[in-house]
Amino acid sequence: MDLGLTGKVAVVTGASKGIGLAVTRALLNEGAIVIGGAHTVGSLAEIPGATGIALDLTDPAAPGSLVQRAVDDHGRVDILVNNVGAIRLRLAGFLEVSDEDFQWAMDMNFFTTLRASRAALVPMIAQGYGAIVNIASVNAFYQPDGATVDYGAAKAAVVNLTKSLAQEYGPRGIHVNAVSPGPVSTDLWLGDKGVAATVGRATGVDAATARERIVAGMGGFATGRFTTPEEVATLVVMLASEQTANVTGANFVIDGGLIKTT
Repeated sequence: MDLGLTGKVAVVTGASKGIGLAVTRALLNEGAIVIGGAHTVGSLAEIPGATGIALDLTDPAAPGSLVQRAVDDHGRVDILVNNVGAIRLRLAGFLEVSDEDFQWAMDMNFFTTLRASRAALVPMIAQGYGAIVNIASVNAFYQPDGATVDYGAAKAAVVNLTKSLAQEYGPRGIHVNAVSPGPVSTDLWLGDKGVAATVGRATGVDAATARERIVAGMGGFATGRFTTPEEVATLVVMLASEQTANVTGANFVIDGGLIKTT
């Protein structure tokens, strides 16, 4: 299927690794032009069609400047993928999670999405079409413990914002959707400072054992494995296409069958 993305201009946040890098590559493979923002963008330097912009997306001005770079260079923004995000495990329990901890989670996971969307909607409204895809998380609605309480709240806000923007801007030709991955084989889960390693250090086991225990405690995967970044990217790119323009306000779960209820 031709997704009709040749020549489209896409802005991707958190584009230098993990899901963001996979999304960048998938968009480029479909013929899109990508402006990618991240703290460091060396991984984008040698990828034809990608422009990496190094910036701190939690800076209130940064998401807007990233979108403006796309407008300055190409005259428009057709696609926005709000991917940037991070998690800090709160293993001491809810009463040890401060206002500052919640603010960090909101700044990193929600306000980055809010500000980039606000900036991208201006050129999208002017041109009469556009697509926004927000990377949320199953933690937005499935919360097995308090270790991710602030992250889950921030991602729930992302899902809520997604639905609100879809309702308001659908009549303007802009479709807005969310993708909620379960555990994905990225550094967030599997890196040296990722979820498995952090829990392993706290509980006195190796990262592999910690990972198995966490997944078992969540109910396990029907597929028996983590989702890959490329699988998430495939879903994102489909939702970014005008071929799915009447799909809006939806939250698509990709979790290997982790969530057992509807």
